[in-house]
Amino acid sequence: MTILWDFDQSAVDTYRFALGGDALLINSAPRVSRALEEDPTQLLVVIGPDIDLDAACELADRERIDRPELGVILLRHRLDVTALAQALRSGVREVVQADDQTALADAVRRSLALTQQLGGHGTTVGSQDGKVITVFSAKGGVGKTTMSTNLATYLASTGAKTLLVDLDLMFGDVAISLQLLPHGSVRDVVAMSGHLDDQGLQSVVTRHEESGLDVVAAPADPADADRVPSHVVIELLKVARGKYDYVIVDTPPSFTEHVLAAFDVSDLTVLIATLDIPAVKNLRIAINTLDTLGAAKEARTIVLNRADAKVGLKPDDVEAALKAPISANVPNSLTVPASVNRGVALVLDDPRNPVSLAIRELADQEIRRRFGEELQNGAKRNFSLFGSRR
Repeated sequence: MTILWDFDQSAVDTYRFALGGDALLINSAPRVSRALEEDPTQLLVVIGPDIDLDAACELADRERIDRPELGVILLRHRLDVTALAQALRSGVREVVQADDQTALADAVRRSLALTQQLGGHGTTVGSQDGKVITVFSAKGGVGKTTMSTNLATYLASTGAKTLLVDLDLMFGDVAISLQLLPHGSVRDVVAMSGHLDDQGLQSVVTRHEESGLDVVAAPADPADADRVPSHVVIELLKVARGKYDYVIVDTPPSFTEHVLAAFDVSDLTVLIATLDIPAVKNLRIAINTLDTLGAAKEARTIVLNRADAKVGLKPDDVEAALKAPISANVPNSLTVPASVNRGVALVLDDPRNPVSLAIRELADQEIRRRFGEELQNGAKRNFSLFGSRR
């Protein structure tokens, strides 16, 4: 069956010659995506001439990552070079004049033939059930990057294949926090949009030799942040989850389009709070925003950083304000800023430090155990998280 995205209730009859009488008429992009998700046998989407060009291209761009075998044909009242170029860049297979039924029928046949030739090739993106964990706080200075780097290096040190993505595209500090000289950045992924694969991903990865962690750094130029579309972030994370056991995402302290894209594909969101009123207030707003976006409550965990600081607030006060339980308390320590200044991960440099122990416990209980990894005496057994021996 063909999905026809159109506002016109009579569209099925209008295009019956080319599509047949069993086309499924849908009037919005979210419903098209839902129909594709519910029925993986769908092979073709035809987008009507009155659908906004940007919305049509966005759907095609998004779906080609998940289902490269899916054909998308765009109808327009008038063909022009600009619309054609934008559509083809987004993964639309053909653009056809709406009143040319013969041309549409030919385009449908060509699209279905191409789908058959693909035979499912390229659908292995995300085939390994890697987990994406996004670390977020709505306020800066709460230790978010320190948490991300230490969680990621610890997970990598257990033998899990781990990638850390710095999504603070303007002022990311992951590379400098680990004393890395990046070979590439998130900006370099843009050129591979639509055909990013493992080889392309590895070309922008920098290895942290001490832990075995792979890192995709933020761009060196803050201006590059505007040159990274949100769909590139989604593609990057989906390809990465097919190659890594864990993908940790460090974020800026705001709901940018890139952060929202990361939330869309995350299996777990780690929310960082500290014992100060502005941080708690901002995190309460962030939680409300996640609820509004429909994010699952069970797919998030709250971490209280510097939990023993004597500043007039207590962990119980934070739980009451957030109306949510705190999963982990990480103590305050001067060794943390010292480790950041030296460019080392505290969990590796001083594993018995109380902060290191708290982060390791957080990783073991809220990440490794949550996602079904078997723990033995606090250590990872000598096999892959997903069953295949390394």
